[in-house]
Parts: sequence; C-alpha cells; structure tokens
Amino acid sequence: MNRDENLIKLGETEVWDLIVIGGGATGLGAALEGATRGMKVLLIDKFDFAKGTSSRSTKLIHGGVRYLRNGDFKLVRKALKERHTLKKIAPHIVNNRDFIIPIYNWIDFFVYGIGLKIYDLIAGKYSFGPTLFIGRKKTSEALPGMIQKGLKGGVQYQDGQFDDARFAISLAKTIEEQGGVCINYLGFESFIEQDKKAQGILAKDTLNKQSYHIRSKHIINATGVFSNTILEAVKSDIKIRTSRGTHLVLDRSFLPSDTALMVPKTSDGRVLFIIPWRQHVLIGTTDIETEDIAFEPKKSQNDIAFLLSNAGNYMKKQPQLEDVKSVYSGLRPLVSAAKKNTKYLSRDHFLLQSQNDVLHILGGKWTTYRLMGEEAIEKLLAHKTHQYSQSKTQQLHLIGYQTHPNFEDPLHMYGDKKKIIESLGATTSLSQTIFLSEGMIIYAMKHEMACTLEDILSRRTRILFLNAREAIRLAPIVVEIMGGFLQKDKKWEKEQRDFFIHLASNYHI
Repeated sequence: MNRDENLIKLGETEVWDLIVIGGGATGLGAALEGATRGMKVLLIDKFDFAKGTSSRSTKLIHGGVRYLRNGDFKLVRKALKERHTLKKIAPHIVNNRDFIIPIYNWIDFFVYGIGLKIYDLIAGKYSFGPTLFIGRKKTSEALPGMIQKGLKGGVQYQDGQFDDARFAISLAKTIEEQGGVCINYLGFESFIEQDKKAQGILAKDTLNKQSYHIRSKHIINATGVFSNTILEAVKSDIKIRTSRGTHLVLDRSFLPSDTALMVPKTSDGRVLFIIPWRQHVLIGTTDIETEDIAFEPKKSQNDIAFLLSNAGNYMKKQPQLEDVKSVYSGLRPLVSAAKKNTKYLSRDHFLLQSQNDVLHILGGKWTTYRLMGEEAIEKLLAHKTHQYSQSKTQQLHLIGYQTHPNFEDPLHMYGDKKKIIESLGATTSLSQTIFLSEGMIIYAMKHEMACTLEDILSRRTRILFLNAREAIRLAPIVVEIMGGFLQKDKKWEKEQRDFFIHLASNYHI
C-alpha cells in the first residue's frame, strides 16, 4: 500500500466501476467484495482506515449472546456463520476465547444455560465449542480474579476475539492485492450528478488540499454514524440513531486469566464483558444514545463510573479511576424509526438505494462486515452478473494468513509478514510494558499507508488504546523514526507530536 502511487492511479483512471466512501469495516468489506469479482474499485476515507467505530469495538467476533434476549435470532444465526468464516480466512487475527458467566443463584444455571444452549443450537456446524456447566472449583480456577463469595459455579461458552484495527488494515491490503485502490485522508465533498443520477464524486485530499473529480459507474456510502449528512443530501427519510459504547483498559492483574468474564445483567439491564486483550483487561461496553457525533468521542465520566462500578461487583481487585490505562468510546450506527432505547435496537444492517442511485449500507456490526459487502455488491450487480465473477470472499485468505499462529507472539497479527517487519529495523521493544519495535513503525509507513503519528500509535499498533500515558511517552521516539524515514523536518515532527499528545489526553483519566 503506497499512497503516492495510489494518487497517481487515481489521476490516471477515467472511470471506476465502484467508489466506496468510508474506510471502516463496512466499506472495506464492500470494496473487497467488488475487487474480487473483477470491478475496478476505489475506496476512500476522510481520515485513516478504521479511524472511527471500526477501531473502537469490544474486540469480539461473535453471534451476540445478548441479541437472543431481544429475540433477534436471524441476526445471531448470520453472525455465527460469519464468525466461522472470519476465523477461517484470518486465523492470525481471529482466535477462540473461553467465556464464563459466573453463577451466584441456582436458578441462573437454568436461565443462562438454556440461553447458551440455544446459542450452540443456532451455531450448529459453525460452533466454536459446546456450552458447559462447571462447578465452583473449576470456575474459581478459571477466573482467579473474580469474587468467590456466594459463587455456585459457572456457564462456560466459546466465542471469537480479534484486533479490529489490525483486521481492517489486513482487509485494505487484501483489497489492493485483488486490484483495488485504497486511499486514506481523501474526503468526500459532494456527488457529481447528471440527470439527477450520481455519476461520481468530488473529493479533497486532506493532507495536500488537492481536489479531485472522480467518475464512477456505482457509488456506495459506507460512512456509518456519519451517514446522516449524506442521507440528508439525497432527501432520505431513513435516519441513523447513534449509540455510544465506552470501554476501559486495565492492567492484566485485575483478571489474571485467559478466560473472559461475561456479566449477564448490569445495573442498566445489559451485558458487560471483562476480557483479556493484548496482555491487558478490556471492560465494555456501555450503550448510551448520543447526538454528539465525532470521530473522537469525548470520554464520559458517567460511562466510566458505570463500568468501574459494575465490573467491581465481580472483581476481587476493585478497579479505581487511577487504575485505568486507557478509555475509548465508539459510536454505533443503528437504523430505526421507532422510539426504542438503543440497547433494544437490532444490530442488523439495511441497504438503501437513494433516488440518485447511490447505495447506502446502514447499521450492521463488525462480525457481519463480509456479508454486508456481499449483499451490497449483489444488489449493484443484480442485472450484470454475466460481467463479473461470483463472490469469493468466503474462501479468500486475508493478507498475512497463517495457520496455527502463536497468539503469545506480539507480532502474531502480521501473520506471514513477520519476517519482513524484522528485516526493516531493530526488533527490540521501545517500551518495557507494550511491544513496539522500530521494524513495526517502518512497516506501517512503508506497507500500510500510515501517514501520521496517530496512525501508528492508535491503529497500526494499539498503544494508545492500551496505555495512553505510555503512548504519550513513546510519541517523541516514534515521530523521530518517522521523520527520518519520511524525510520530514523537525517542524513536522513537532506538529505531529503536539497534535498526538493533545489527542491522547482524551484517552487517559
């Protein structure tokens, strides 16, 4: 992935078959589907790939146990099938994770056990493993950091875990391998219309301020929570409602286990996850409707207090504000005309073709990104199937594909590209708490289109999401390596460092 080369391709291409606006999970899924079927595809994003919600998830590839409570069996069935597919195509990023629901009341064995047995039944041949009823001793051994008083036992089940931003970058690289073009920091400005039909877009490079008139046969809007602006422009009655999901990251000592804990009912009636992630513990998520739509949602003290309080009901070592290594929030796009609380709204997706022929992919969740992309391209090509091949994405291995990865290896998410990283720079870590090597930084710039210090510390590596203060400490070291590789001056380095430190202040308490 080389941004300068891709901008040249942009200038040399008269008409694209497909432009995808939005470089999150949804857009990447649609772009990959189109590219693998022979379409000439361009994907653009105003900021960086997965800058928004797609890097701010709970890191789960799952059917959605909590959706069973709402009776959303159709979504759960689709998601469980996709969970199986994603592990098959990206085993270096997606892995199995044991989850336990602790039981303190005998009747809960029946209530939650039956629910999870239904989960198994829906999964069928795509199951990650059977639900088990386990006793007090086994539950205590699996979750040594959990409060033991009154514990009766647990219900154990299997689900999937991944690194969302790393998965997104792997998708972008795979799109390019399949002949598509991805460009970050290229923002949508407006549609170019003829006879009230969209024939292309006007886009602006947010780095060099250059504008581009780009023609295309088809256009997909995959801008998630930011879709309302585009929907208003095409006079659609459909609106996106937005839910804020906040997450906290703690030291691994709060849950010294490889097993995740699922809290079945918090004080607001939803589930809560306490999950091992990258040698840390991730607690999430809230579900609060919000009208504050921003790429960098401000941290909410109410959300933080809610998570600490509800997690503390189950943890021996009580988490306090000063224990939080990082806090981040993501915004979920939900489609609904009803007045329901957002926690009861479906996470399913919806395809809308507006009068100007633009296809809008609305709603959805990470686990079903591939299916969303397939359905979108099928809709676009409904009368042109003879011109393009059938869908291949259920079998297509993503860049880095590697069987039997070692998930204890800090470079496992790069899969078979690990040796390239190690050849590019020093392999020792620049941090004593989180692995970050010079080779990873150079690889991000040379092969993953990282343009800014934030790109590297937030998404190519996950330092900011794991430990905000450590990310701030590393910023001067990383930006100096970037400046040398990109041949930037000290002024650029200072601007990058100052901007990142200001940004990172929203991630620490």
